[in-house]
Amino acid sequence: MDKLKIGELASATGVTKRTIDYYTNRGLLTVERSTSNYRYYDKAMIKRIYWIEEQKTQGKCLDEIQVMLTPTEEIHEEIDVQLIRLQMRKLEHDVNVLMEHLDEDEKQKLRKRVSPESVALMQSLLLILNH
Repeated sequence: MDKLKIGELASATGVTKRTIDYYTNRGLLTVERSTSNYRYYDKAMIKRIYWIEEQKTQGKCLDEIQVMLTPTEEIHEEIDVQLIRLQMRKLEHDVNVLMEHLDEDEKQKLRKRVSPESVALMQSLLLILNH
C-alpha cells in the first residue's frame, strides 16, 4: 500500500503524531480518511514534512511556509521575485565587501573584467525588481 497511517508517517519522519495532526489541521499536509475513519497519508507527505522542517530551521514560521505551499501562481511569482531580490542584495553586499579589501589598481582591473553586458543586465534586473 502506498499510504501511511499517522504513526507510520511519524516514524518515517521523526516528528510526533501531534505535530502531524497540527500540520494537517493547518492545511500543510493532506490526508485521506478511510470508511473506518483512519487517516492515511500519501508517501509524498514524507518529503513535505522534511521540507517543512527544513524551512523552520531556516527561520520561517508556519504562516510563511503555508503561503509557500499555496498553489497560486501569483504567490509563487511574488516569492520568486523576493528570492531574486534577496540574492541580488547578497551579491551586492559580497561585491562591496570584496571592493573594500582591494587597492585602487585591483579595483580598476576588476572593473575592466566586468563586461558592459553584465552591468546592463544587472541594471535592468534592478529596474524590473523595483517596480
